[in-house]
Parts: sequence; C-alpha cells; structure tokens
Amino acid sequence: MSNYTVEIKSTNKPSILKFEFNEFLTKQKGYEYHNIEEAIKSPIASQLFYLPFVKTVYISQNFIAIEKFNIVEWEDVQGEVAEQLLKHLNEGGEIVKEEEAESTKKVPVTVYAESTPNPSVMKFVANKKLVLESAEFKTIDDADRSPLAQKLFHFPFVKEVFMDENYISINKYDMAEWDMITNELRGFIKDYIEEGGTILKTGSVSKEKAEESSTPKIDTSDLDDVSKEIVQILEEYVKPAVASDGGNIVFKSYNKESKDVEVILQGACSGCPSSTITLKNGIETMLKEMLQGKINNVVAFNG
Repeated sequence: MSNYTVEIKSTNKPSILKFEFNEFLTKQKGYEYHNIEEAIKSPIASQLFYLPFVKTVYISQNFIAIEKFNIVEWEDVQGEVAEQLLKHLNEGGEIVKEEEAESTKKVPVTVYAESTPNPSVMKFVANKKLVLESAEFKTIDDADRSPLAQKLFHFPFVKEVFMDENYISINKYDMAEWDMITNELRGFIKDYIEEGGTILKTGSVSKEKAEESSTPKIDTSDLDDVSKEIVQILEEYVKPAVASDGGNIVFKSYNKESKDVEVILQGACSGCPSSTITLKNGIETMLKEMLQGKINNVVAFNG
C-alpha cells in the first residue's frame, strides 16, 4: 500500500476545491473531465462522477481539483471526498490510464540558469513543478532519495545540491567557473526531466534518510505565541524572497528569556557570507519592527 496524505485547499472560485497530495499523481500533463464518459481512462475521476454534486474533475501533477454543482456546500462533503480519494490512492488505484506511447514520450521542458547572491551557487529553473518538498544534499552519500542529485554529484565540480518547487540550486567547487559549466549542467538537467527521470523519491527510502535531507517540518501546535508569529512572518514575507534567490529559510527556535531567534539557511543562502549577513540583518529588522519589544537578535545557521 502507498502512503498518500491530502491537504484540502480553497481556490479563488468557491465552487472549486483543491485536494493536494504529498506525491505526484501524473508527470505528463493535466487532465480535465466534464462527465463520466470523458473520464473513461481515469478510474479515479470516474469514481468521483458517481457523486451527484461533482460537475468537473481536474487532475494535475500533485492535486485533484473538483468543481461542484450548487446542491451541496463543500464544508458538508469535503471530508468524505478526501477519504474516498485517499482510499483509492492508498489501495493502489489507478489515476489515469495513459497510452504507452504517450507515457514514454519526451515532454518538452524549459530550463534556464539564474545567478544568485552566492557566487558559488547557480539556480536552474524549470517551467514545471519538480518536487513537492525542499531537500538539500551535501554529498552523494546523502542523496539516496534523489537519483538526479546522485547523477549531478558525478560532475566533479558539483559540491552541494538543493531543490525546491520548480528549481535546483547547485553549489560548485572553485575549480570551475560558471561560464564554463552552466550550459553543460542546464542541458543535463533539461534532458533528465524531459526523459521522465525521478527527481526525488517519496517513500522508498528510510524515514531517517528522508528527514536528513528534507527541510525540517515545523509543528506550530507546540510553539508559544511569539514563535508562531515568527514562523508566520518568515513564511509570508521572507521565504518568497529567499526562494527567488535559490535558497530557503527555516525557523529553528525562539528563546523567551534572551529574545533571540535562530533560523537555518539552505541552498544559495547557506555558506554565503554576504547573503547571510544581509539576510540576518534584514530578518532582524523586520522582526523587531513587527514584533516590537519581543526580538533582540537573529542568529543564522547554515543548513
């Protein structure tokens, strides 16, 4: 049995609800079905159309979105629908019956290189989602759960690999200059994605290995009120900016007595003196302004 989990998310259209999963459902493309006849090649969509309120089913990468008729309210049925989807997936139910020729066909992907504040790190951005969680690999031994990272470590100049959403950040050794190796790496990553290579395994490695490479998960239910506010500020204001530079920031701790905040820097931010100082000072200023009297100092650690 698989181990799918689901998160229910609203959309800007009240009649459409999104059921987001922790694993990819399809790598090829998105699918849209308006009735059970159209959904003949999708067992999971066909099953959904037996629910009288289902109007349209959308399947894409890691989510299923459902548009409903107005005969019910989502709050009355969303739990039931989520359970039905999880049961189908966790029992190995098929999602979409893709033709063999279609499933093996190369899917065109765009990958471009983008510089970061860290001169040792280059960000390679794709026009599609690559992973559902961030992961950082310091050596090839750490990369058991990422066949792509393992292959990247075969390049002698690759020092570390960080991946999140639709990009991969590569930290290089000083032996090579970016203008000599960027095109080679970009071409390799592009070909690997187009050929359907596995980027990050979800569930085929030990829990310990997965936790080592994944970004630490924060259980806000156990945090004090100030820590919760800090996490919210980091998520809303800091993370998007950091991600655009090929990195990530994670809340580590807050000390009520000293009023010190500890954060972990990953990807392009990790190990870069200038970005670490700028980021630390920027976060510190923001937190002091938004949480007046509650913050004294921000300490940044490399991931």
